[in-house]
Amino acid sequence: MPMSTALRESDVVFPLIETFHVLAITVIVGTIVTVDLRVGGLLLRDQPLDRITRALLPYTWWGFAFMAATGLPLFAAEASKLYANPAFRTKLLLLGLAGLNAMLFHRTRARMFAGASIVLWSGIIVSGRLIAVFHGH
Repeated sequence: MPMSTALRESDVVFPLIETFHVLAITVIVGTIVTVDLRVGGLLLRDQPLDRITRALLPYTWWGFAFMAATGLPLFAAEASKLYANPAFRTKLLLLGLAGLNAMLFHRTRARMFAGASIVLWSGIIVSGRLIAVFHGH
């Protein structure tokens, strides 16, 4: 039996990987939104932005690596269902836009990119949850 089939049919491993995937997203969003709120002047005003960014960026990257490491096997286990799932496609589109937004943010530190980041990551979370709603449709 292929590994992706075994993962898909597992009552223990699939939900466990899915749980770690959600936890990784929590780390990413927590660190990114903290920086975004600092850029917007709504949080940690007394702390220099560079200090906050340097402190949180490694956690963001580790969270991203863990998100990818858990997301890829989840996708492999259900690729045929996810391919046509509009919520999954939306999530991938928003992830790409969030990556582009992050690249632009780190070049300019503009507040508009911080605001866009919060909106994009909120959309990623919502579309990720909606994958289950559209599952099998």
